[in-house]
Amino acid sequence: MNKIVRVDDINSFSVVIPVYNEEGCLEELIQRTLKVCREVGMKFEILLVDDGSKDNSATIMSNASAANPGEIISVILNRNYGQHAAIMAGFSLVSGDLIITLDADLQNPPEEIPKLIAAAKEGNDVVGTVRQKRKDTFFRRFASMIINKITQKATGVNMRDYGCMLRAYRRHIVEAMLQCRETSTFIPVLGNSFARKTCEIPVAHCERAVGESKYSLMKLINLQFNLITCMTTAPLRLLFYLGGVSAIFGFILSVTMIILRLIYGADWGAQGLFSLFSIAFIFIGFLLIGMGLQGEYIGRIYNDVRQRPPYFIEKVIGQKDN
Repeated sequence: MNKIVRVDDINSFSVVIPVYNEEGCLEELIQRTLKVCREVGMKFEILLVDDGSKDNSATIMSNASAANPGEIISVILNRNYGQHAAIMAGFSLVSGDLIITLDADLQNPPEEIPKLIAAAKEGNDVVGTVRQKRKDTFFRRFASMIINKITQKATGVNMRDYGCMLRAYRRHIVEAMLQCRETSTFIPVLGNSFARKTCEIPVAHCERAVGESKYSLMKLINLQFNLITCMTTAPLRLLFYLGGVSAIFGFILSVTMIILRLIYGADWGAQGLFSLFSIAFIFIGFLLIGMGLQGEYIGRIYNDVRQRPPYFIEKVIGQKDN
C-alpha cells in the first residue's frame, strides 16, 4: 500500500525535464534550474531525460551530471519515445516527496518552481498551472483552447491548461501512475485521476529561447486524438449517439421518399436517384468513421496486451546511491 504524504512531509523534491534536440538552450536551462532549486533550501534533484536527441543534448547533460553529481541526473533513452514516455522514465527514478515536470524550451521559466512547491504544501496532490500572457502564435493559442475544452468534456477533469507541462505531483500520485501499464498515456489527466485535491496557479510564459516548437499541426492533431482515445471511451459513445440520430433521420427520409413517390409517380423517384446516392454516402461515411474508431481502440488493446515497455533506459549518469 502506498504511503500518503502529509502536508508537512514535503522535505525534498525532484524536477523531471524531458529533452529532445535542445542543445541551443540546454545549458541556460540547467544553470537557471539549478540556481532556483538551490535557493529553495530543500534537498532536490534534477532529472534530465534525453528522448533520443540527434544533436549534442546528451553530451551537455552528461557533462552537467559529472559537474553536479546527485543534483543533476542524466537519463539517456536509447531512442525517441515521445514526451510523456520520457517523463514516465524520469518518474521511475525520482526520490523526492514532490515531483515537478518542466519543459526544456524555457517557455515556462524555472523560476516558477517555488510557486508550485508552496501550492503543494497547502495540501494539493496535483498542482496545475495556467500560462499568463502566452507568447505563442494566435493559431497555437486557439488550438490550445479547443483542445482544453474537448479534454475537459471528454475526461471530466476540469483544468484550464492541459498544454502546460509545468506541474507538480505528490509522490504517491507518481507511484500510482507508474503502476499503470498503458502503452499510451497523457500525464496531466492520468495524474488528476488519482488526486484527491488539485489546484491551478498562474505562471509566467516566455517566448521560445531558440529553435522551433516540436509540435507541428499534424502532431498536435495526433496528440489530441491520442489523448482522447487513450483516456476515455467518449468517442465511441458520441458515435453511438450519431448513429442513433442517423438511423432516425434515415427512417424518416425513407418514409418521405415512399410518400412522394406515391404522390408524384415513378418519374419523380428516378429524378431523385442522385439525392439517394448522396444520402447513402453520408451513412457510409459514418460507418467508416465508426470502423476507424473501433480499429483504433482494438489496436490499443493489442499494444497493451503485448506489454512491451513504453521506454528503454540506456544509461543513468550522476545518480548517487540512496
